[in-house]
Amino acid sequence: MAVLRPRLHFTARRFWLNDPNGLVFAGGRYHLFFQHNPRAGNHGYMSWGHASSVDLLRWEEHEVALPWREGQDVFSGSAVVDWRNTSGLGGAGEGGPPVVAMFTGNGFYHQAQYLAVSRDGGETWAFGPPEPVLDEGKQDFRDPKVFWYAPGGSWVSVVVHPDERQVGVYTSPDLRVWSQVSVFGPAGGVAGIWEVPDLFALEVAGQERWVLKVDVFEGGPQGGTGAQYWVGDFDGRVFTPSQGARWADAGKDFYAAITFSDLPQSGRRVWLGWLNNWVYANRLPTTPWQGVLTLPRELSLVQDGPEWALTQVPVPELEALREEPLALPDGQQVEVGEGVPLDLTLPMTSWILQLLSARGEEARLWLEDGALHLTRAAPVGMDGFAGTFTAALPDGPGEVRVLLDTCTLEVFAAGGRLAFTQLLLPDEPITALRLRDADGRGWTMRATQAP
Repeated sequence: MAVLRPRLHFTARRFWLNDPNGLVFAGGRYHLFFQHNPRAGNHGYMSWGHASSVDLLRWEEHEVALPWREGQDVFSGSAVVDWRNTSGLGGAGEGGPPVVAMFTGNGFYHQAQYLAVSRDGGETWAFGPPEPVLDEGKQDFRDPKVFWYAPGGSWVSVVVHPDERQVGVYTSPDLRVWSQVSVFGPAGGVAGIWEVPDLFALEVAGQERWVLKVDVFEGGPQGGTGAQYWVGDFDGRVFTPSQGARWADAGKDFYAAITFSDLPQSGRRVWLGWLNNWVYANRLPTTPWQGVLTLPRELSLVQDGPEWALTQVPVPELEALREEPLALPDGQQVEVGEGVPLDLTLPMTSWILQLLSARGEEARLWLEDGALHLTRAAPVGMDGFAGTFTAALPDGPGEVRVLLDTCTLEVFAAGGRLAFTQLLLPDEPITALRLRDADGRGWTMRATQAP
């Protein structure tokens, strides 16, 4: 099996990668940290890997930012620019405000939250105080997501209680001393433990609404892991949902997404997630790299009947990499080149898209009876990967956008109201497409320049 490394999607140079961590804009760059084993292709010796970018797409990987220490893994967390130096962790030089990370230290049957700091705009990092800043004496208590709540003049962190299927809400004046102010859950999907919460505001129709996202380890929309969210209100202490839980992504492979902090554009929300599923994550045949992240996605809310739906679309920065459109005639095989990222726009009518290699069909994506379907195969030993996966399309007009990047497939429909994210493990590299359009018109596609 020849699985090509994606060109647009971030992977570590070598070894294991899972949850994105500490997404922040600082020092004129977007910083991406990620759960990383710098020693092997499996989950262990967990550290924060580090990459940065000027455009959210072309990433430069750096040295490990927060390495594993004897007796303590550096588990997931978040990072913020401490503009007012409330933490007192800023230096006396001209490095600007400190960038502070809050992460879970995973010890022997014990998890608590710790700080780390960068005094040069996110380039280099040091561990903060040796003592935890938030400790409830629990075995499982993790994944803090921190943000500044301006109306209350305080920091807020949401931290998950996995076994209880709850999210604790905490406030702090200085990132050092935290007080619990409320708890959310259990609610929505509770078949598996909860992980990686996020809480953020989106403005819609001149009003501010809040989204609480939390991942589930089991019971996702296609089995295994998944991400659910609620829309509601937040007063700085309590999140109150106004509707029931929804799935953020209807595919098999979307987990642990978190939003960027301190983006320079006011009101902009961007997140990315781990393009994987814990059902088979430890068995992917992709040496020397192991694990891939989604493309960054811009978030908004739209009215969906009496409720609100979260929309996700690839960041507009991707447009700068798109080449001139190419014809995709009905029924004809079109050669696309090995490993070339593709960006297809298809109608919300019936069609079948075959993804082809030198040996034949590797996967099939089709739209029929108001639903998207994907059939994919798997190598020996990859139980839980192969199958046909289906997601209902939202009602209304729109288009289907398909982004193929070697072994990743991200599909967005109806203005981003449906996201459908899938890994592929083709036996041979995909080098051609064939579209069968029910209208017989064919459609268009664009190759995407590799960064």
